[in-house]
Amino acid sequence: MTGVDNNDVVLSRPLEGPLSTYIPGFAQWTREEGYAFLTRQRKVMLAASFSRWLKQQKISIARVAPELAARYLRCRGRRALVKRRDEGDGATLRQLLDFLHRQGVLSTENSPPPRLTPIEQNVQAFEGYLRKERVLSELTAVRYVPFVREFLADRFGEGPVKLSGLCAGDVVRFVRRQAPRLHLKNAKLLTTALRSFLHYARYLGQIGCDLAAAVPTVANWSTPSIPRAIPADAVRQLLASINRRSATGCRDYAILLLLARLGLRAVEVVRLQLEDIDWNAGSFTVTGKSAQRSVLPLPADVGSAIATYLRHRRPQSSCRHVFLRTQAPFRGLHGSAAISAIVRYNLTRAGIQAPSHGAHQFRHALATRMLHHGTSLAEIGEVLRHHDPKTTKIYTKVDLDSLRGLALPWPGGAR
Repeated sequence: MTGVDNNDVVLSRPLEGPLSTYIPGFAQWTREEGYAFLTRQRKVMLAASFSRWLKQQKISIARVAPELAARYLRCRGRRALVKRRDEGDGATLRQLLDFLHRQGVLSTENSPPPRLTPIEQNVQAFEGYLRKERVLSELTAVRYVPFVREFLADRFGEGPVKLSGLCAGDVVRFVRRQAPRLHLKNAKLLTTALRSFLHYARYLGQIGCDLAAAVPTVANWSTPSIPRAIPADAVRQLLASINRRSATGCRDYAILLLLARLGLRAVEVVRLQLEDIDWNAGSFTVTGKSAQRSVLPLPADVGSAIATYLRHRRPQSSCRHVFLRTQAPFRGLHGSAAISAIVRYNLTRAGIQAPSHGAHQFRHALATRMLHHGTSLAEIGEVLRHHDPKTTKIYTKVDLDSLRGLALPWPGGAR
């Protein structure tokens, strides 16, 4: 058996090919990322096999590119000894190439970026503007882009994109066709994204008039319904149901406590870094919408839950995010969807019927409880970090269906 550096992965054949020098380092990287032994061994064996294939094809390391990795997997799949290609093989070779890029072994020139269509060029430029100039979150940019891409495709097709040729009629026709097909929330997002893009086009000097003003409004979008809040009893039942002795349960308990006690947005939980917590001052800093940073008090029970997770259940990792995946690679949670998945899993496991499976229902519940205890709208808006007072005002709406259950019978009325 041939060892790979001083890692515990061993191979039955000596390393060969242009990548042989770097495979021990790749093996060490898989170990540092927290992969299980069998997974590490499979990844290293695949890397070694790829390197041998490169040697057989007389391909130098200077020519290694993603296209060659895909070609190798096709060749490997046709061999009689490989009846079924593992679904993770493609991901492993991408990790190997990324590792080689970080080591400075491969140049980005080896894999020239594909030529972008005129629409994609405009979409990518708009996305960069949202992040750099407008300082919007990645999630917001990702939500805007599909609508803008569809609008440009509707107007220009596969031809050149000339924003100077846009007119109010193009905007109105697109919204009137698309909005009826969408849920009210997505229809609102469509018009917001379109206005943002048209402001951007005017910022570039491509259009002279304010076409954003031509974007039609969607019916009832300015009078949102009463926020759906998870009942307080359900929150207590949910938290009590979590097995905090397991690594996953310990992490989920701390996350759900942050949502329930402090009304954090899902993205704020995802972005939380180790250095954001000031244990001496009993406070922590959250990064919210538009990269806005706010310092919040850290309640004792929340701090205790986070500390327990960090000391006993958090995987070893160089990642600075507080909450990590429970399986390798041990990195930060990927976006708000990961928090929603945690909420959904725990609600389902506990058999709790909640208004939704999202994280925002805890935020609504906190605001509703504060309102019932006589907290002012200004104070609620400050706790929830609302930029616009109108956002807080939606909690003043009366849920008549809920109140009917509390109403006393009218004397002499129907029994």
